[in-house]
Amino acid sequence: MKILICNDDGFQAPGIVALYEALRTVADVEVVAPEHNNSAKSNALTLNAPLYVHQAHNGFRYVNGTPADCVHIALTGLLGYRPDLVVSGINNGANMGDDTIYSGTVGAAMEGYLFGIPSIAFSQVDKGWGELEAAAATARQLVQNMQSQNLIGSAPWLLNVNIPNMPLSALKPVKLCRLGRRHAAEKAIVQQSPRGETMYWIGSAGAAMDDVEGTDFHATANGHVSMTPLQIDLTDHDRLGYWAQTVGKLTGTGPGSQAQAGAQ
Repeated sequence: MKILICNDDGFQAPGIVALYEALRTVADVEVVAPEHNNSAKSNALTLNAPLYVHQAHNGFRYVNGTPADCVHIALTGLLGYRPDLVVSGINNGANMGDDTIYSGTVGAAMEGYLFGIPSIAFSQVDKGWGELEAAAATARQLVQNMQSQNLIGSAPWLLNVNIPNMPLSALKPVKLCRLGRRHAAEKAIVQQSPRGETMYWIGSAGAAMDDVEGTDFHATANGHVSMTPLQIDLTDHDRLGYWAQTVGKLTGTGPGSQAQAGAQ
């Protein structure tokens, strides 16, 4: 099994080091990660500047770009082979609910999925790297279990996994969940620069809003490892019928449109 590892916290982050150390005992592993922290970069690709790849003393390769850049470059020319699995993380903090839209950790995994490779994003619920070794061991066990079930190297899938910061013995089993929702983000922080210019800092993420049983928020709050399968299709399938009628009215081709009313 060949695994490509990426993250969004940067190649020197404790989370990616722990993940590498855990997975290299069960697979051939390579790391291609951002040079600096790229949290909340989502799926961004760098199209207007050159990207450079360097190698650290521990063999990790790092790129002056986004998490998606790293996976894209790795899969389109850097590695020279197709990995069986792309793994992103372990992120310093949760990626649950609305976080998945912004997350560079999820963005890196999603890039692998877009290339037809099974991909997993791993995050710890709380920041600070508490119980990181337990999280890495959990990630390794999950990968091993998936390999034993012949899920790696098969049709592509994309999973978002959040691990509570708890000792391994205290962690409850993986629970399949849907994404919850957060309240809107807190207000921007406004400050004055030393030159008297107004500065704006993005406010903190909103607290959990939809955290009922069945969501990732609920599962992790109760000590479970949450697992959520993700998809790329953003189409609102449930409301396609409504919008078909609405577009018909807007274009004068559907029931109740002005064009039809004038013809009667």
